[in-house]
Order: sequence, then C-alpha cells, then structure tokens
Amino acid sequence: MLRRTFFAVAIATLSALAGTAAAQAQAFTVTDVAGREVSFDKPVERVILGEGRQIYFVSVLDTEDPFKRVVGWRDDVRTADLDTWNEYLGKFPKMADIPVFGNLTDGTFQTELAVSLKPDVLLLPLESKTPAEESKLFDTLDSIGVKVVFIDFRLEAFKNTEASMTILGQLFGKEQRAAEFNAFRTAEIKRVTDVIEANKPKEPLVFLERAPGFFDECCATFGDENFGRMVKLAGGHNLGTDILPGAQGMVSGEQIIAANPDVYISTGSNWSQSAKPDGIWVGVGAGADLAAGKVKLAALMDRPAFTGVKAKETGNVHAIWHQFYTNPFQFVAIQQIAKWLHPELFADLDPDATFRELHERFLPVAYKPGYWVSLND
Repeated sequence: MLRRTFFAVAIATLSALAGTAAAQAQAFTVTDVAGREVSFDKPVERVILGEGRQIYFVSVLDTEDPFKRVVGWRDDVRTADLDTWNEYLGKFPKMADIPVFGNLTDGTFQTELAVSLKPDVLLLPLESKTPAEESKLFDTLDSIGVKVVFIDFRLEAFKNTEASMTILGQLFGKEQRAAEFNAFRTAEIKRVTDVIEANKPKEPLVFLERAPGFFDECCATFGDENFGRMVKLAGGHNLGTDILPGAQGMVSGEQIIAANPDVYISTGSNWSQSAKPDGIWVGVGAGADLAAGKVKLAALMDRPAFTGVKAKETGNVHAIWHQFYTNPFQFVAIQQIAKWLHPELFADLDPDATFRELHERFLPVAYKPGYWVSLND
C-alpha cells in the first residue's frame, strides 16, 4: 500500500514538474519600441488593436485568419482606408462585429470596455505613449493583468519596423514568419538602395504633400521621417526635410513656389467614409478608379501653391497610397517613388509585381492594383 502511494505521489510530482517546465518553456519577455520590458507566460490569444490599421501587419502573421486573436480595435480602417475594409470584410465578415474603441490620444478610449474583453495585450502605436501615461492607463490595466506593448511603423518607421515585426512574432508565437517577412522587406529595399548607391544619380527636388483634400490647409508634408525618408532612399531630395524640424508639419504655398520642386507626390486613400467625403483627395488603394484619380490629381495642381511650379509644368505629378505611411509595406512605396524619380535606372523594377508577391506570400486577400497614379501615365 505504501509502495503504491509512493509511486502515485511520485507520478503526480513529476507531472506537476513537467507542467511547470512546459509553462516556463513558453514564457518570454519582449522589449517594446519604447524600451519597456513586458513578460508573458505564453503567446497571446486575445489582442486589442490600439489602431485598426494594425491589421495590416497582423495579417502578415495570422494570414489564414487575421482576426482570430482580435477582441477589440479602433474604427479607423473603414474611415481611413475603405478599399481595404471592403476587401477584408468580403472574406472575413465577422470583423464587422468586433467591439470598437475610441482614440487614446483624444481621450475617447473606453478603459472599461477594454477591461471587460480580458485581453492578453493591448498593442499601441508609439505616439500613444504620452497620452497613456497621462491618463494612468498603465496603472489601470496593470491592476487587472493586461499588458501594453508599443510598436511603431510611423514615427520612426525605418528604425522600428523590423523590430516591431520581431516583437509581434514573439507575441504571436510566429517568430519564423516575422523573420521571413523582415528578410523579404530588406531585400526589396536593397533593390533600390543598391542601385542608388552604385550610380549616385542627381537627386530631384520632391514635394510630397500629405493627404491634400483631406486637410483644409495647404500644405501638409513630411520631414526627414516616414514618406520623407522614403523619398531619400529612392534617390530624391525631400523639400520638407529642409523646412520642418520634426516628422511632419505645414509649409506655405510661397515656400513651395520659391523652392520650385521637380516632382510632386500626393498621398491619398479612399476617405469617402471620413469627415471629408467630398474632398479633392486622390482615392488610390486596392482596385481604385485611376481615371477618377487622375482628374483629382489634376485638380490639386490648380491650387495657387503650384502656380508655375516645374513639376506641374512637366507633368511630373503623382499620387500614392497614404497608408504606406503606417504599415510595414513601405518598401513597395520606395520602389514606386524610385521609378518616378529615376525612370532610366529602374526601368526593369516592377513595384506592382512586388506588391503582388507580398499579397501572395503574406496576406489573406488577392492583390488589386490601384495604389498609385500619375498625370503622365
């Protein structure tokens, strides 16, 4: 009897130790892009997206079902990128039923709703860090065991994109998938930067306007980050870098006319569900009507800020999908901008084929061209 009891206790002890060892084997710690160490017992299963457009990179990792972990998100895909919303809704209709949150940066984030959904992690863009600290969000969520992880595909995109994908791979238990994507991204950027480095072409002056028609004022642009950095990598000189001290801001029409840029690039998206449904923004995106886009692009050039500007006179006028500024697919934009700036050097480069391959390898929806348009097409 004693012997039987001893073996039973031994087996139970070994089972408990094995369970503990398995749990410890799954445990991990990430260092987010804000430099915070956050520990987890196992890969996350319930995620709140602090911005709906985070679905761009979630789709890279959970390609079969990007919404399987998502228990809440902001409603900015529909309002900022209706074409993508419709593409994903057609394949994943359940996404319309996901609880929607307000914006942490304007004080409309519903902490009580977040708590009720019992998330394992709340993913926040880096620019939300200060509002999160000021609202004591960390204290509230920490008290109930909800972790916050900061990622960044926008503020310092070329410093933080690869790191953010690696962090997400750890969180989702998809490290290999994240590494595969990062390798693809790096190789596709080098297809441009290696050529620029080898040939050192003259840099045309580029004015890249941020979402004209979505904003009333003229003219919003980027400094030396985000789209400004994409222009630099593509072999151009970004006008905003000379004027703005930060990542983005405003320049005047007089400054544009005085600088006389060689190339004009607008960012655009399908903002028909936004506060400016009838704006003169250029609606590029998945399957966009590019003929309509060219009409709006021409209308943008009729504004006083572009009177006599070289880019307008030569027709070197373009529009590109605005959402490249907030996702890890920036390399596609770099390739297309490079073709606009240096068509002879990049005659054989096909950004459409690159984006198609990205969809086929990493995304759950089929590729539909329409992400850029030119007046001289």
